[in-house]
Amino acid sequence: METIPKWTLDPVPGTAEYEVPLPDGLSREPSALLAAHARVLAALSGEREVTVGYVAAKGERPRPCPLTVGTGSWHDLLDQIREAGADLAAQGAEDEPAAFETVLDPHGGRGPEDTVLHVAFEEHTLRLRYRTDVLDADAAARIAGYHLTALAQLAVDPDAEPGLQSLLSDDELRFQLDGLAGPHRELPDRRVHELFEARVLAHPDAVAAVRGDQEWTYQELNSRANQLGRALLTRGLRREDVVAVVMERDLDWMAAVLAVLKAGGVYLPIEPHFPAERIAATLARAGCELVLTEDGSTTTLDEADTDARVLHVDTAYAENHPDGDLGIPVSAGQLAYIYFTSGSTGEPKGAMCEHAGFLNHVHAKLDDLGVGEGQVVAQTAPQCFDISLWQLVSALLVGGRTLLVAQEVILDVPRFVDTITGGRVNVLQVVPSYLEAVLAELEQRPRELPDLHCVSVTGEAVKKELVERWFAAEPGIRLVNAYGLTETSDDTNHEVMSRVPDQDRVPLGRPVANVRVYVVDEDLSPVPLGAPGEIVFSGVCVGRGYVNDPDRTRAAFTTDPYRPGERLYRSGDHGRWLPDGKLEFLGRRDSQVKIRGFRIEIGEIENALLRVPGVRDGAVVVVGGTRLVAFCAGSARFDSGAVRERLAVSLPAYMVPSAVHWRESLPLTANGKTDRKTLTGLAGELDAAGNGSGAGRGTHAPGTASERRVAAAWAQVLGIPGDRIDRRDHFFDRGGTSLAAVKLAIALDRAITLKDVTRHPVLADLAGLLDTPAAS
Repeated sequence: METIPKWTLDPVPGTAEYEVPLPDGLSREPSALLAAHARVLAALSGEREVTVGYVAAKGERPRPCPLTVGTGSWHDLLDQIREAGADLAAQGAEDEPAAFETVLDPHGGRGPEDTVLHVAFEEHTLRLRYRTDVLDADAAARIAGYHLTALAQLAVDPDAEPGLQSLLSDDELRFQLDGLAGPHRELPDRRVHELFEARVLAHPDAVAAVRGDQEWTYQELNSRANQLGRALLTRGLRREDVVAVVMERDLDWMAAVLAVLKAGGVYLPIEPHFPAERIAATLARAGCELVLTEDGSTTTLDEADTDARVLHVDTAYAENHPDGDLGIPVSAGQLAYIYFTSGSTGEPKGAMCEHAGFLNHVHAKLDDLGVGEGQVVAQTAPQCFDISLWQLVSALLVGGRTLLVAQEVILDVPRFVDTITGGRVNVLQVVPSYLEAVLAELEQRPRELPDLHCVSVTGEAVKKELVERWFAAEPGIRLVNAYGLTETSDDTNHEVMSRVPDQDRVPLGRPVANVRVYVVDEDLSPVPLGAPGEIVFSGVCVGRGYVNDPDRTRAAFTTDPYRPGERLYRSGDHGRWLPDGKLEFLGRRDSQVKIRGFRIEIGEIENALLRVPGVRDGAVVVVGGTRLVAFCAGSARFDSGAVRERLAVSLPAYMVPSAVHWRESLPLTANGKTDRKTLTGLAGELDAAGNGSGAGRGTHAPGTASERRVAAAWAQVLGIPGDRIDRRDHFFDRGGTSLAAVKLAIALDRAITLKDVTRHPVLADLAGLLDTPAAS
């Protein structure tokens, strides 16, 4: 990360100057000026350890002066500066000039022209010279203001800790708290299910939901949901009681979700194939005593050690409850649902969200994705993925239609594309890795998508290369990068794109209506505009915390210090504001590593990797705790030395990976994210085998033409070296997933199917199908 964050909408080569008088009462001692400058650099870079290009004596060249703006006082920082000054004096002047991003000259010199920021003090004036391709005039004025504020803080209270004092002016603080917030929107004083009920009255016979050959009208869906809701009430369901729904993604599931909401309960999704132990633990943690399920979805549920009562939907329907609306009062602050997410400790956390946040998120989707009357929204996400909920209900609020896409269809990409086209889907949301598979299908078999007008990607960072490929293939279909967390009622930011963005990274966009996003330091103080910090959330989107989990709730949820009474959620994500008011994702703070004493953010190296021409995807892992190893994916093999040289242009030497390996694609986890565990193991194998140049696996190497063809496809899909694939290898043991199997079928020109891979996962057996005329 650069020390001076880029902040200009109109970057042009050249330099400019900004001058401001030094108020009376501020110290002009070089040590005080250096302390203030170090404090400003620490705030701008988000790092405690900074290196200042410091001119120790008039006319000298700047020399590196490393300082730590830590937890000590201004006095402590001044002591550190005096020690650094003694070291500089002992070293003497350097023969070779060094290049610095920033230079401080307390003696008023001009300094080198290529310095991003040159700060000089002349008598009663603070002068900044800055590069206009990095900063604009407003940014320079802000940075000058930070210096004056730091000097004033030093003068007023030298015993204070610099890091606990904000450098922001009142105007900047107000802008960050209010000007960067999502627009205000009045929400209707009704719940999601009540807005659906209003649509039922408006057009009862319109089709509300479709799955395969089955479809329900608004009236039919509402009638079923009301019957299920009354069945829950007769079994003693009370306000905010948790109801687990253990069902496949079918029409009865849709009715069950609405039923729980209508009855004032809390919806808890559980997928039928989850292990019994996981189901039991989830029910226990959530305090759930009632489960709604269906025939065919109880195999592991029946094995779960739980005292929860189980109600089958067919049983509920057979009870012939009245099918009119329930009319149960449900408040905006009432709990709507709980979604369990994985925790860093290994124990899942149940994020609780309220009706107000749920409704606000659905309205954001309606507005930004263009969901209106008569529109078709595809429901594709698994039940336990929070995006499944807006996909399920959003169309119902505006007179549209939900198309539930079966899992077996999703795992057959050609069939999926045909289903989206045949179902006249207008709005679709998928994870980026699945969109890559869809694009591969469209590139092999181009076809029109006449009704699709918006595709949203979410769940992981979307790479610019994927956006470029999308608009090359489908220039008329908008792409929306959606960002948010389960704890914040799903997505909080939308970047709506009709073309490829100019930035190297795809922005997260602006906050949606009624959502406040701050970028803060570890003490929850907003950092300077453009500086990196933790992304935190305030407003209607923030949920209650984690169900029956006070310790982890306290660690992540607190009160908004700027809006008393409102909740604030600490995401752990790292980002910064861009000059156009959009948010940029920088990675997770917990992806930092320390190698040879240097603190390194893996995401920074990966972002630099993605800027190398020809690199489509990239990941960096640590081997043996001492070495950085990079993996790159691209359509053509490239020279690893050239990649390292390119990285060395923008990264310090200690951040340049010692090895770079090329792959046609990177391995993915079952959730479609980069499989770092597999890559770490692979890096170790390549290291032990001399970078994978060994002699393969001897007599068990793929032998026939079909085996070699399948091995090449495995190497492409799994991201492993072709010469390390054995004809006896098991696809799923080598890191294969369902999505990887889908990609394998595409790579083999659909000569095999997903079922073939599942039934014949051993390479030699799968290759045998290619030699059989009647295969698949």
